[in-house]
Parts: sequence; C-alpha cells; structure tokens
Amino acid sequence: MDLILHQIISGIATGAIYALLALAIVTVYQASGQFNFAQGEMAMFSTFIAWQLMQKGVPYWLAFAITLAVSFVAAVIIEHILFRPIRAAPPFAHIVVFVALYSILNSIAGYLWDYNVKTFPSPFGTRALFGNGLISAHEAGMIGVALTLLLLLYLFFRHTRLGLAMRAATASPDSARLAGIHVGGMIALGWGMAAVIGATSGILIAPVVFLEPNMMAGVLLYGFAGAVVGGLTSPVGAVIGGFLVGIVENLAGTIPGLGPELKLTVALVLIIATLVIMPSGIFGRKDASRV
Repeated sequence: MDLILHQIISGIATGAIYALLALAIVTVYQASGQFNFAQGEMAMFSTFIAWQLMQKGVPYWLAFAITLAVSFVAAVIIEHILFRPIRAAPPFAHIVVFVALYSILNSIAGYLWDYNVKTFPSPFGTRALFGNGLISAHEAGMIGVALTLLLLLYLFFRHTRLGLAMRAATASPDSARLAGIHVGGMIALGWGMAAVIGATSGILIAPVVFLEPNMMAGVLLYGFAGAVVGGLTSPVGAVIGGFLVGIVENLAGTIPGLGPELKLTVALVLIIATLVIMPSGIFGRKDASRV
C-alpha cells in the first residue's frame, strides 16, 4: 500500500511538469493552430541558460526570473521571424519548420554545452518529507511552483483585459479583429507565455532527469499525451491530462513484467486510445460543421 501511495504522490509531482508542458502545447495550438514539436527543446535550451547563469554565480531565483524573461522574448522573436510568414502555408510546412527548429536548438545546445550529463541544483533540497519518504522536498516544490503558476495563469485569463483579449482572439479571430484586438500580437503573446511555461517545466524537472540536450524528449512525449488526453481545445483539460499521465505512468512502472523500460509506451498507448475512443479528448470541444 505504501508503494502505491508513494507512486501516486510521485506521479502527481511529475504530472505537474507534464501538465505545464501540456498547457504550453495547448497555448500555442489555440493561439496559432500549430503543434510546437520543438516545445521541449525550447524548454531544454532555457534550462541550460538558467544553469549557465547559476554557474556564473547568479542566485537560483534570480537566474530563474531572468531565464523566463529571455525565454519569453526569444519565443516572440521565433514566432515573428519563422512562423508568422508561413501561417497560411500547408500543415506539412509547419511540421518541417518545427522539426528543423527542434534539431537546430538541440545541436546548438550540444555545441555550446556538450552532451555530457550535468547536475542541476534544486532550491528545495532532496530530503524526504514527513519522515516516511512518500515525497521529497523537491517533488513538493515542483507541485507547489506548478500549482502557483497554474493559478496565476487562471487569474490572468479570467480576470484581466489582456487575458480576455487573448481568449477572444483564440475563440474567434475575425470577431476579435472587428472588436479592435490585435490578433497577431495575441498570437505572439501566446508563444511567449508558452515558452515561459515550458521553461518552468524544464528548470523544475532538470534536477530529476539531469541536464543534457536530450533531457526533454521523453517529457515532451508525456506532455503531448497529457494535451491529447485532456483535449487540445481545453487548457484546463490539458492540465488535468498531464496530472493523469504522470500518475498512470508511475503506477505502470510498478506492474510486474512491465518495468521502467516500457513507461514511455504508456504515453503512446494513452494517445492512441484517446484518439480512437474520444478524438477530442476528455474535456475537448467537438467542432461542428454543416454539410
């Protein structure tokens, strides 16, 4: 029983990271209708920036804040230079550019910081809490930071004029333009916010998976699984989906004969099963069309 409880709590901790990445994926998808296959590599690159700042003596939380600011600006520039010109291009063109961006960021990170595994500090420590080892201080910190960010995002989208403008631009771009909303600016803002969310997930998971250019490959797959399971049209659903994937993944690792080697397979099975049974996801919106 203790093992199951421990796996559930650990699943909630890793699920918080998957929820953030799923939310970043959904944010870009809703803003521009594009799947950012390079979201994980953008988060990885941001994590390396934070690590480099800390190596220069910058305190953890200051490096964290600087990294988020740099990530936001860089994502807005990437959207403006790379993706705005091809917004009307066929979907395959978007996929090619995203894959190219993925490879470019991975290669640059390997060139600048090499492919050796590096340790990443945790501001929360690694000691066990509550004396029974059910959750570590870093896992609790991951959950706390993720939930705080998710709450701030909820308040932003629900109770600020800019957040409401972003929701309007996402729901109906043409109507938003008629209301005087700069839809292009809202899309760029969505990219910037997704980069901030992704950078947070990378920095929080780095002490667990260690820092190297391929650190986010598996995490991105789980993030996509969370987004698909929850629903690509539902930010709340993506968050819930991320937590569900984290819990299921951890519990799957305890099944005899399955083992940790097949944990990534769980994400793929969840994606396929969801698309077959509920193509719109658990909380996704079904698009209706007249024939």
